[in-house]
Amino acid sequence: MNALNVKGLSKSFGGVKAIQDLCFDVHPGTVHAIIGPNGAGKTTLINLVTGIYAPDSGSIELFGQRVEGCTPERLAVQGLSRTFQNLQVCMNMSAVDNVVIGAHLSLASGLLGGMLRLPSMRRADAACRERALDLMEFTGVAQYARSQASQLPYGALKRLEIARALAASPRLLLMDEPAAGLNHTETAEIELLIRRIAERGTTVVLVEHDMKLIMGASDRILVLHYGQRLALGTTEEIRNHPDVISAYLGAAA
Repeated sequence: MNALNVKGLSKSFGGVKAIQDLCFDVHPGTVHAIIGPNGAGKTTLINLVTGIYAPDSGSIELFGQRVEGCTPERLAVQGLSRTFQNLQVCMNMSAVDNVVIGAHLSLASGLLGGMLRLPSMRRADAACRERALDLMEFTGVAQYARSQASQLPYGALKRLEIARALAASPRLLLMDEPAAGLNHTETAEIELLIRRIAERGTTVVLVEHDMKLIMGASDRILVLHYGQRLALGTTEEIRNHPDVISAYLGAAA
């Protein structure tokens, strides 16, 4: 069973066909990249997969379940989490509390239990915070746990958002340009982190412009061009694909 199956997916805005009869699959436990020139349809595809948009036609299956048209909240329950190109961090909270927020789906948050602070609720809260600290260690930001998020450097904030997404225990993690705004050293660290996430069993769908990161982290790559599939294959297949070189990588590649 694939982590993600997209079949015949189409989406138009007025007369503009943003996605046209798109088909691809994502194997579980792999890093699957999506690339393409500006205007290729990457953002629209992300919004379709994550429930922001409903498709005009076609289907989306998440681990064998049809999910097209589902709300983002419902998709989160079914195991889909994401990070954003533009940081979505609560700057007025501590770093560890930002990660705890990501685990809210797994907490038993009954009104009465929460008001009375029952022992079961206290134990659940303590376990959640402990796991948040473990995820901060995993993503390399443990030293900032008690710091206000507003005090963290930009590179640490990108990792913090990844930790928060992982706190929801996703089966599939969609990462939207995780290296945007990072320097070469920070980008290399994000590449290593992406591979470690996949090695732990979480499928990663990666949208990114940094081709060095794409080629280093990905198992398979989907190339979009004007909303259609231009190519799909391994890094080597995509690197040497003549249509991809012409349309996106450039002749110098």
